[in-house]
Amino acid sequence: MAENPVQLAVIVGSTRPGRFGPTVANWFVEHAEQRADVAIDLIDLAEDELPQHMSSSAVTRAAQSIGARLDAADGFVIVTPEYNHSYPAPLKSAIDDHYTQWQAKPIGFVCYGGVSGGLRAVEHLRHVFAELHAVTVRDTVSFHGAAQLFDATGKPADPKPPAVAADQLLDQLVWWGAALRSARAERPYVA
Repeated sequence: MAENPVQLAVIVGSTRPGRFGPTVANWFVEHAEQRADVAIDLIDLAEDELPQHMSSSAVTRAAQSIGARLDAADGFVIVTPEYNHSYPAPLKSAIDDHYTQWQAKPIGFVCYGGVSGGLRAVEHLRHVFAELHAVTVRDTVSFHGAAQLFDATGKPADPKPPAVAADQLLDQLVWWGAALRSARAERPYVA
């Protein structure tokens, strides 16, 4: 482990029964944990009780717990499917239930879906996170027809292309995460 690794919260954005998100997220986390320059906190939104009603304050114990974990992160990886050309409602709720935790931090995306591989969901998320003063990194890990790309053990059938894409994403997140962590320490971000 590096002396001061970038703390990345990896967020599984789908909560549907039978979802494929944990397979994708677990592969990504296993890949990322091979690096010494990151430390991973896996947050699965299906494991926490999200608020049933939107509000400007996170009131449930789960939302408070997630908030503390997001606050501790230097950056984020959102693992999202594409539902109806966009991202899941529970992910939007989790994003909206927090505000300052996203500010001046980098966000990367690992997406999956059918023909578009989840990229339309990512494009919508970029606008949302820009409004929250977060920095989205350019490169994305995308799985087109994801269910056919993973074997029965949850590993990509052809591991090299997604590993290369994941390393590019992680390289960008580490650079931005370390740079923005230093910048926030030197001069707190004000939105």
